[in-house]
Amino acid sequence: MAVNRYTKMAYASADDMIFGKAVKPVKAGLGLEIGAGYTTPEVNYAPRPEAGASREKLIKEYEKITTDTMARMVQIGAPSVVLETEHVQQMTNNPEWGGAVAHAQKAIMEDYHDEYGIKCALRHTPGDIREERDFLKLKDKYPILMESFEQCAENGADMLSVESMGGKEVFDHAILRNDMAGILYGIGCLGSIDMEYVWQGVANIAKKTGTVAAGDTDCAQANTAMFIAGGLLDKNLAHTLAIIARAISAPRSLVAYECGATGPGKDCGYENTIVKAISGVPIAQEGKTSTCAHSDVMGNLVMQCCDLWSNESVEYHGEFGGTTVQCWGESLAYDCSLMNVALDSGNEKILRDMFVASDMYRDPQGFVLAYPHAYRVGQAIAKDGKDIYLRAKNAAVECINIVEEGARGKLELSRFEAKALADAKEAFEGMTDDQDKFMSDCLDKYKKEVKVFLPENYGL
Repeated sequence: MAVNRYTKMAYASADDMIFGKAVKPVKAGLGLEIGAGYTTPEVNYAPRPEAGASREKLIKEYEKITTDTMARMVQIGAPSVVLETEHVQQMTNNPEWGGAVAHAQKAIMEDYHDEYGIKCALRHTPGDIREERDFLKLKDKYPILMESFEQCAENGADMLSVESMGGKEVFDHAILRNDMAGILYGIGCLGSIDMEYVWQGVANIAKKTGTVAAGDTDCAQANTAMFIAGGLLDKNLAHTLAIIARAISAPRSLVAYECGATGPGKDCGYENTIVKAISGVPIAQEGKTSTCAHSDVMGNLVMQCCDLWSNESVEYHGEFGGTTVQCWGESLAYDCSLMNVALDSGNEKILRDMFVASDMYRDPQGFVLAYPHAYRVGQAIAKDGKDIYLRAKNAAVECINIVEEGARGKLELSRFEAKALADAKEAFEGMTDDQDKFMSDCLDKYKKEVKVFLPENYGL
C-alpha cells in the first residue's frame, strides 16, 4: 500500500478546529459516526489479573465489562458509546483469544443496539508484543501481531489500533541523558520507519475485513517522557523536554494515516491535536477523566478538539457507584453531553476556549498543545512533510519557539526548565538539515552506545 505524505494542513486556520467535528468523519460499528458533529465517550478498561488465567475466564470478564458499560450508558440515556479493549498480552500472543473476546463483546453490544438504539462501536488494540526482555525484535513477532488484528477484525472489532514500540530502545537511552539527537532519532526517524511497517499491514487487514484502521499513539516514548517529567514540582525530567518529545511524536503518529488509517486516533496520543490539524481525521483524547490511570497537567485543555473522550484505562472492579467501567463511563458521558449541547447551541468555540484557558498556562506541555500552538507545530511538520527527519526536527524547533514566546508572557518557567529549554535549543540549532547525514551519524553512534539497538529492525 502506498504511503501518501501530508504536505498541507487539513484546516485553513486553527480556529476552525473544534471538538466533535472532523474534516474526515468516520463511520464505524452500529450506527456510529465519529467527528460528524457530536462527541462520544470511549470507555477503556483492563481485566483483573486473575482473569488472565484462562481463555474462558477472560471471555467471561470481558462479557461482564461490556454488559456493565452498555447497561449504564442506556440507564443514563447516553446516545452513543465506544468500548476500547486494550489487549492483555495473552490475547495478542494467542490471536484466537482476542478474537473470541471480540466476538463475545460484539454480541452483547448488538443486543443493546437492537433493543435501545444506542450507537456503539468496538475498538480492539492488540499489544505490541514485539518487545522482548532485552531487545525490540520488530520482525520476529510481526506475523503474530498481524494475526491478532485479523482475528479481532473477523470476530466483531470495528476499529483496529495499536501502541507501537519502534524506536523505543534508542529513545529510552536518550531521554535519560537529555540527548536531543537520540530523542529525535528514536521517535521521529526509527519510530516513523516502524510505523510504516506496522500500519501498511493493519490498513491491508482493515481493507480486507471491512473494518476501520483507526490509529496509533506514541505512548511508548512521548508518554514515557510525560510520566518521567511528572508533576509541577518534580525535577526528574524538564517539562520543556517532555513537550519537545511530544512535538516530535506528532509526525511519527501521522504515519498511520499516511499508510491508510482513517482515525479515530487513540486516546493517549496527546499529540493528536497536532495530527488532527494536519490530517483532518477524528481523534480520541484523555485528560481529567484519565486520573484513574495517571496524572497530567492539562486535564481540561485536551478536550478542545476531541471526537471521542476517554478515561485511558481502569481495572474492572466494584466501586460505591457501580463497577469502575460504569462510574468512569458515566463521567465521560456527562462531559460529552456538555460538549454536544455546546455544539447544538452554537457555543462550541466558547467552551473550547474555556477548556484551553483553564490549563494553557499551567505548564509548557499544555501551552504548546493548546490548539492555536498545536496548529503551528502542524504547519512546521507539513512544510517538509516528505522528509521524516526534517519534519520531526521542524516540530521540535517550532515547539521551542512557542515555549520561548510563552515565557515572555504568562507562561512561567523555573530556572531548571529555562536551562533545559536553552540547552535543547542549542542542540537543535547544531543539527544538520540533511536527512542522510543525520541518519548515518546516528546509526554509527547508537550502534555503539545502545547495545539493544538492532539496526536490521529498521532495514538499516
